[in-house]
Amino acid sequence: MWSVYIIECNDGTLYTGISIDVKKRVLIHNKGKGAKYTKNRLPVKLMYEKEIGNRSDASKEEYRIKKLSRINKLALFV
Repeated sequence: MWSVYIIECNDGTLYTGISIDVKKRVLIHNKGKGAKYTKNRLPVKLMYEKEIGNRSDASKEEYRIKKLSRINKLALFV
């Protein structure tokens, strides 16, 4: 089952991604190996996770979320 997730970096910025195992992916981010964006913004904290189904649908949801304003992203998990 694919999921879309949002993590908050130590500088307060948000990063959106997809994964089959979100908890493992967050651990990878926190080891500095997750994504170039998060590598210098450690530690990161999981703020939002939504199971989607297949990879295609998860990618579409990731794209939709990435286009949202910061306020609208924050509204997803407040």
